[in-house]
Amino acid sequence: MKRFLYLLLVLCSTTVLGQTSNTEEIIRKVADNVIQNTSFKFINTNTKEKYDSTKGMASSPDVKADSKYNKWMYVNGVLTIGMIQTADVLGDKKYSDYSQRNFAFIFDNLGYFEALRKAKAPKVEYGAVFSISNLDACGAMSAGLFDVDALANRKDYKAYLSRSADYILNKQLRLSDGTLSRPAPRNMTLWADDMFMSIPFLARMGKQTGDNKYFDDAIKQVENFNKYLYDPNTGLFFHNYYSDDQTNGVGHWGRSNGWIAMATVELLNNLPANHPKRAEIIKLLLRQIVGYARYQDQTGLWHQLLDKPDSYLETSVTAMYTYAVARAVNQGWINEKYIAIAQEGWKGLLAKITPDGQLQDVCIGTNMDTDIKFYYTRPTELNDTHGIGALLLAGAEMLKAERKK
Repeated sequence: MKRFLYLLLVLCSTTVLGQTSNTEEIIRKVADNVIQNTSFKFINTNTKEKYDSTKGMASSPDVKADSKYNKWMYVNGVLTIGMIQTADVLGDKKYSDYSQRNFAFIFDNLGYFEALRKAKAPKVEYGAVFSISNLDACGAMSAGLFDVDALANRKDYKAYLSRSADYILNKQLRLSDGTLSRPAPRNMTLWADDMFMSIPFLARMGKQTGDNKYFDDAIKQVENFNKYLYDPNTGLFFHNYYSDDQTNGVGHWGRSNGWIAMATVELLNNLPANHPKRAEIIKLLLRQIVGYARYQDQTGLWHQLLDKPDSYLETSVTAMYTYAVARAVNQGWINEKYIAIAQEGWKGLLAKITPDGQLQDVCIGTNMDTDIKFYYTRPTELNDTHGIGALLLAGAEMLKAERKK
């Protein structure tokens, strides 16, 4: 009964007398839920003891960050970007302060875990900070840290960002044409996800430093991933490309397409207005938006497999797509009429947000497989972090769109 009344309230708030939805309240609920469930503590997973700091603690590989939001994971990089945008659109530094505290919590305790790593302890927390070995470990978190450092201005943050940029530019596995790739599940596999695990950070570095090498690489990735993964028969993108036999994967997986859309937007957010490639990037973004708009369900949501209506409706891709369209319209990159796509997506998302601000039906972390059933059967999880950052970004842009009316 409570769920029914909540849905009725959402419906009324979005339709009665042409009023806009109470988007600000929804954004706050989602962001506040994250804050309330971030402990900023460490836990000994063996003894279950919890600590505010590692200072003075006995060395133990069992010590981990207690909260999932304090982990060094790419999804928390997206969450950071979303939190800072939320602070900006709401004019409330509580949310940017949260992100600053989160990275300070990590970096202020790194010495403890570095000592464990040097002692060759197994599975050390924050190990990826010390040894960057893949894009998941650095790209999205670096984009979030970049935004935090604009507020915090810390030398240790800058040192890490420099290491991360060097890794992406000079050490990450690539095809012969410079396209970012991975050694798994087969050597030289392209993952659509990697557009977001690289481009947002590269674009930020380009804007800050004025060094075109960052923009050049980011643009190359957009162009090449479009070349390898775009499917003209559907207007969608495949999740992956196998270099060994030059074939695409089996699925137009929703969130992987969402990563592409968000990465392209993040490039445009930072690319100079007079850049000679800007018009081309906008054209590619519009092609993707028109393509995925054809598959939007009448609920406003998109499916786990975009072109498979018998796959479940999934919220992380819906948040990503909603953000991309709303941002493009708000910035004047595309015709304002396209905002209808984002409005329907936002309505669909509102019906999937619980009264306490949790997002339902988020596909959990996903690898890839040659069997389409793999994507059909991926579980969903309440408030999985793969959806929260994108949801905040979508909400922030929808609020901007509503304020323009």
